[in-house]
Amino acid sequence: MQYKAAIFDLDGTLINSLEDLADSANAVLSAYHFPTYAAEKYRYFVGNGTQKLIERILPPHQAEDAAFVHRFMAEYKERYAENLLHKTIPYDGIMEMLEELCRRGIPLAVCTNKHQSAAERIITALFPPRMFREIIGDREGLPRKPDPTKVLHIMKEFGVTGQETAYFGDSSVDMDTASNAETLAVGVLWGFRTEQELREHGADVLLNTPMEVFEKVTFRES
Repeated sequence: MQYKAAIFDLDGTLINSLEDLADSANAVLSAYHFPTYAAEKYRYFVGNGTQKLIERILPPHQAEDAAFVHRFMAEYKERYAENLLHKTIPYDGIMEMLEELCRRGIPLAVCTNKHQSAAERIITALFPPRMFREIIGDREGLPRKPDPTKVLHIMKEFGVTGQETAYFGDSSVDMDTASNAETLAVGVLWGFRTEQELREHGADVLLNTPMEVFEKVTFRES
């Protein structure tokens, strides 16, 4: 099979954002005198959208209070907006991989559970203009991954099928998304989660480095 499109998760796949995420969340936790967490713990807190992140890090009583979660989440988003480009960078080899895909005429998109405004700011700052034809984050009216709706929308815009699309991600959420959208599930091993998790959730291909994709997946050359 020659693949005609590539869709990427963002955090843990294209960018290492863990420290900025952790710093922002911990700052708001500290302001409320709640326990904070080591950055490594956030590998398992993120991935299902901002609200789920907040529910996971709050003490149980506060996590069950919808109004408090909403207020805390708004404060977190304000703090993250200040921090999101302090330490966040693309992973080694990502830019070379994306440039090669562009050279081959492969349309690229980002599909993430990160809130839309943060995703757009990061991509605008760290990647060349118009490298990604679509950027779909967490926004009203669209269900979060692993629901396939956002991926299906991108594929429709690109005029491709699931059998012609490679979906890249670093977590069980991403592998489940790829399966639900009937795309090739490409698991990346440099991200936030483990090889075991990716295998257990149906990764078709596993990559140790970004450029390895060209050894394991055949993309059309236009």
